[in-house]
Amino acid sequence: MLTSFDQVVARAKEHASARVAVCAAQDREVLEAVRMAAEIGMGEFTLVGDAGRITELASDVGLDLSRVVVIDEPDAPRAARLAVGLVSSGKAGILMKGLVPTADFLRAVLDREVGLRTGKLLSHVAIFKSPRYDRFFYLTDGGMMVAPTLEEKVQIIENAVQVAHKLGNDTPKVACVAAVEVVNPSMPETIEAATLAKMNDRRQIKGCIVDGPLGLDNAVSMESARHKGVGGPVAGQADIILAPDIAAGNAIYKTMIYFGDIESAAVVAGARAPIVLTSRSDSPQARLLSLAVAIVTSE
Repeated sequence: MLTSFDQVVARAKEHASARVAVCAAQDREVLEAVRMAAEIGMGEFTLVGDAGRITELASDVGLDLSRVVVIDEPDAPRAARLAVGLVSSGKAGILMKGLVPTADFLRAVLDREVGLRTGKLLSHVAIFKSPRYDRFFYLTDGGMMVAPTLEEKVQIIENAVQVAHKLGNDTPKVACVAAVEVVNPSMPETIEAATLAKMNDRRQIKGCIVDGPLGLDNAVSMESARHKGVGGPVAGQADIILAPDIAAGNAIYKTMIYFGDIESAAVVAGARAPIVLTSRSDSPQARLLSLAVAIVTSE
């Protein structure tokens, strides 16, 4: 089981020929991440976007454009569709978002002609490594699904479990988090959490252990779980944190980034190929780690 981003990067470097298509690549932080990846031999890159602006920014960040392929397409939505087409045609194995609105990016991903549909739900999976813990945490979904239904939460769990499996966690523990640890009819997320746990018991959700509702504290802290008298197979041992909605998930995500000494990465799962979809405020290092996760999960 991979338990650090150093291990993930080392594994990704074993796939130096993995081709990444970057749409609307005229973004400073994205190009800096590409430079960092190229310097350590992690992947090969096709940059689709405004070639003039890419050249200018590449000079600023020290990216040697002789080491990448540049396709000139100044229009961001068309660049997104072109980059997606490279992946769907097998000319690239990973898709990375650049300076293009998320709506235009996802429209290309879901395009019926060149898109990356599988019939499954697409969902955002963030990966965190805190120095206080000996394992990765996977948070879902803080970036795409606004108010997922019970059926959509099943698919969100399945997508996160698939990412965890690719990183070597064969049976991740999934905590369906809420504000309380008991089922409360006035809080629908607690009912859904309990239903998801029972669905897992009945093997309707496989490859993981699901429990809930759990508070975030007693999902990740054994001490908190003991103090509150919360038991079960996931309490204090969660690997995957299922947020009840995007507001909670996004708040947890940004709290991790801005208040904790925590490394992070993020991918979109459920498509025909891994998708790197990071926040506009994410650092080049976070983008590099997201690329590494995408390359490893594309195996």
